[in-house]
Amino acid sequence: MSLKIIDLEENFIRFEISDVSPAEANALRRTILSDVPKLAIEKVMIHHGQIRDKDENVFGSSLPLFDEMVAQRLSMIPLKTDLKMNFRDQCSCEGKGCPLCTVTYSVNKLGPGTVMSSDLQPLSNPAAIPVDPEIPIVKLSEKQAMLVTADAVMGRGYEHSKWQVATGISYKYHREFVLPKDSEKDWKALKERYPRSLVSEDSSTITFTDDFGNREITTLGDVEGVVVKEDKNRFIFKYETDGSVDALAVLDYSLKRIPQRLNTMLDSLVTVD
Repeated sequence: MSLKIIDLEENFIRFEISDVSPAEANALRRTILSDVPKLAIEKVMIHHGQIRDKDENVFGSSLPLFDEMVAQRLSMIPLKTDLKMNFRDQCSCEGKGCPLCTVTYSVNKLGPGTVMSSDLQPLSNPAAIPVDPEIPIVKLSEKQAMLVTADAVMGRGYEHSKWQVATGISYKYHREFVLPKDSEKDWKALKERYPRSLVSEDSSTITFTDDFGNREITTLGDVEGVVVKEDKNRFIFKYETDGSVDALAVLDYSLKRIPQRLNTMLDSLVTVD
């Protein structure tokens, strides 16, 4: 197996993986989708009753939305995640909750105004802040306030979508489009616009690839006279993350996770003598 990074940003990656079977490629896709751990809010405690500010002004804690809706919105906010954190059921605290497996947050907001994700303040781990500070949660009117404590723990995407790190995970075969130079298609313009997509050229043909996500190159498959070649042992992957974990770290974790799961499965097999 060989892997080559084609495009890389903090929250986006496109890469080529070759000398693998379609089953192995799909195993990688499913691992990226559902098996990479992430921090997300699991428990929300909403204060009910009077809330007073420093000047002893009284605010009501009754919110415009049901508590369940507020909790659900909080749980879906992407949080910066350290993959070294423990799962709660595997932590030395035996599931009681400690800084190794749990991050506690608070929200203390007085109306009028909109409670934003930036109001979700980590108490036990300053690095585990919301990825986007501009996510609205609930709008407070005059004399309304929100006082909340929440616990976030590690989980995986197959348990709930709030623990899903990556989205838009797709892959395709490596494809090449052999275009005759006497075609009506302006191959010189394509060569100039997409120099990375040029594979080879001779006196009669020019070959492009759509590995770099160029849709215009992909449409060459509809041009008369173009020969499309697919390599079913080379796969082009792409995905983006919600910012909780950067794209390259997701790939690194996934590649290591697959043999771990296979070893677990092998260990569970019972050999009949």
